[in-house]
Formats: sequence, C-alpha cells, structure tokens
Amino acid sequence: MKLTRERIVDAGMAVFAEVGYHHLSMRQVADRLDTHAGSLYYHVRGKDELLALMADRICRRAYDAGTEALAALPSTAGWPDRIHAQAAGLRRSIGEHPGGARLLAESPGMLSTGALALMERLLATLGDAGLPAEDGAVAADTLLSHVTGFVLQEQNQPTAPPPVTAELHADLCERFPLLMGPTFPRLSQDEKFTRSVRLLCAGFATLARPSAPGT
Repeated sequence: MKLTRERIVDAGMAVFAEVGYHHLSMRQVADRLDTHAGSLYYHVRGKDELLALMADRICRRAYDAGTEALAALPSTAGWPDRIHAQAAGLRRSIGEHPGGARLLAESPGMLSTGALALMERLLATLGDAGLPAEDGAVAADTLLSHVTGFVLQEQNQPTAPPPVTAELHADLCERFPLLMGPTFPRLSQDEKFTRSVRLLCAGFATLARPSAPGT
C-alpha cells in the first residue's frame, strides 16, 4: 500500500498504545508499516510532529462528535447540557483509540488545532453561562483534564476484579465503612461520568456572574 501521512498516524497510534510516549520511535512506526524509517520523513518531519498529528486526530474527531451531540440537544437545553455533550463526545473519541488518553495526558505541549477548537468551544459555552474569562479558562482546562483522566482510568482497568475472600471483604468493610458500606453508590461508568460532569458544572455555576436586567 502507498505510504501516506494517514497510514503513518495509524501506525503511530498502534505503536503508542503498546509502548507509550517516551518509547515511541520512528523506527518502530516504520517496522509496523514494513518500510524504512527514512521513508517516513517524506511525510512527517519527526516524532514530535507525529505525536502532534496523533493528538490532533483524536481532538478533531472529538470536536465532530461534540458537534453531533450538540445538534441532537433540544432547543431548551441549558449550558450544563451543552457542556456534557462536548465532554461525552471527547470521552468517546479518546476511548476509541487504544492509548488515546495516555497520548493526550503525556504530550500536553503538542500544538493541536483540534485541541484548540475543543477549548474554544468550551470557553464559548462557559461564557454563555456567565463565567468571567479568567474563571472560564480554568474551568475548561479542568473539564478537559477530568475527561482525559477518566478515560485513562477506564483504559487501565483490569479485565477482571482481583479475587477477594469473604474474610478479606469483612475486614475491608470494617476498616473502610464509608467506601465499602451499602450507602456508597455503585454506578456504571456512564452514570459516574455523567454525575461527575454535572458536579463540575454545579461548581462552575457558583462562579457565574448574574445577567444584567434585560439581557
């Protein structure tokens, strides 16, 4: 198959999922494509540009997913619903790529116009909610970090929970009654994510400035 930038990004994502940020090399990507490393440099200048392209792909797909989710909202939806729609789109897009959360978490300095578009739209939504610009910037960054961390935990979860004997379970219940007791919520990942974003929005709402009369 013809070597293209898209194929190189595909291979980079696959290698990254296996070895992570610090161990990714152009040679490994070339091996994945059954070609020589020198051939890659006709399409990608080096590892830094490849990482930027990989991050940008995830963010662009997240932006598109958020656009679809926003379009599906009813006209009466409030700003927390619009925030959740964007956050849910980002979560899905990161989760579709093995190692996607690690990529965004470990290479925050990579310039990505896709990431900038995500942030710009979040800032606009938070501005509509009445947050001052200085608070909106921190709120948007906090939200993006939360979503990335949430997916990172999801992608690192073991396939099966560790075995726990009845004796150990009883000991844990005694030592950690709030965590292990019946009142601690047992939520699905989807419900936990939704509630976590709603809690963040509730906190953001306390920073909103009241609208002037007539606005």
